[in-house]
Amino acid sequence: MAILFLPSPRFHDIWLFSLHDLPPQYNKPAMSDSPTSPVFVLNGPNLNQLGTRQPEIYGTQTLAEIEAMVSAQASKLGLTVDFRQTNHEGVLIDWIQEARHKACGIILNAASLTHTSVGLFDAIVAAEKPLFEVHLSNPYAREAFRHKSYVSAVAKGVICGLGPQGYLHALDALARHLNEKK
Repeated sequence: MAILFLPSPRFHDIWLFSLHDLPPQYNKPAMSDSPTSPVFVLNGPNLNQLGTRQPEIYGTQTLAEIEAMVSAQASKLGLTVDFRQTNHEGVLIDWIQEARHKACGIILNAASLTHTSVGLFDAIVAAEKPLFEVHLSNPYAREAFRHKSYVSAVAKGVICGLGPQGYLHALDALARHLNEKK
């Protein structure tokens, strides 16, 4: 059972819910998860600086190296990936909307937008695609403002604190989810 962390109305508490506790509109099956469509692997602000930005937190691998690793794993799983990065919230929302019709699922590292963007939450709900949230570091072991995620409430699962391996775990989980739907 997946555990989700949701902000409380008072914003300083965290409520814990399982996927079964969420209202049905937040736990809908995806529209058409054809594995012939690519997995969208979407990355948010500042992830283009991986390898040089705070390596003690984010590691030394570049985003290009992570992309190569994810593409190789996808190939082993019989999947393809469309790997993207942007520093702009609106572009990330556009890509999530595009995924509704062009992707079989989404792996999302929204970076700092995780903690601030109701727009991402709304786009994910509207996309009706299975989504796994990834973070290289563990946001719950960092500053308090990073403890709130608007993405987790509508994600099938959350993988954080495992570095680049988190992307591979998310891809494996998405592949299992797609195979279970067959």
